[in-house]
Amino acid sequence: MTDRYVLDTNVALYLLSGRLVNPLPVGEFYLSIISEIEMLSFSAIGQEEESKIREFLAQVTIVGLSEEVKQLTIEIRRKYRLKLPDAIVCATAIILDSDLLSNDVQLGKVTELTLSSVQIQSKP
Repeated sequence: MTDRYVLDTNVALYLLSGRLVNPLPVGEFYLSIISEIEMLSFSAIGQEEESKIREFLAQVTIVGLSEEVKQLTIEIRRKYRLKLPDAIVCATAIILDSDLLSNDVQLGKVTELTLSSVQIQSKP
């Protein structure tokens, strides 16, 4: 079976900005619709950056808000008191039986989740 990974918004942005120290692992990559919205809604995004993001989005599977994701998001928010976007991303990874690649340490408290961080270079 191929390894599956859900990319949190921060990891996707590190990847696009060339800040990952190591390449992403080999596998299938998914992104929550929440991360897609977050990436495209930055007010300071330029046309070139938006094009780069859209090219990236075309290469991953975007996962919407199914009933299953919605119900698990509710449970996660109640249990761990996470922000709504974080709870949706976590629920997406759990439903897909995927590792979540994120550098958000808050998500480590979600015990149902397999969380891995990435090593990044400091900004130039």
